Amino acid sequence: MIKTKTFIKRDIAGETMLIPSGKTAEEINGMITLQGIGGFIWDHIEEAESLEDLLDMITEEYDVDRREAGGDALVFIMQLLQAGMIRPSGKDW
Repeated sequence: MIKTKTFIKRDIAGETMLIPSGKTAEEINGMITLQGIGGFIWDHIEEAESLEDLLDMITEEYDVDRREAGGDALVFIMQLLQAGMIRPSGKDW
């Protein structure tokens, strides 16, 4: 996946936030709060070559069930796609 919007990720009062930057700030008013492993996915989505690769990264970093992580990751990735924040980078995505 390729990020199509520019955000600055910050941890504020124990929450992970995406703050629009540059041209993105003109399009998006406000901040986006990332829940659970959302921050990890945001950080690693561009280096993962596929969903399977991303799930490998998640299960190496966190003690989570692969099936549950996959369901949660898919929901989050679909939200990012629908918001135009990422786009597929190749056939494996």
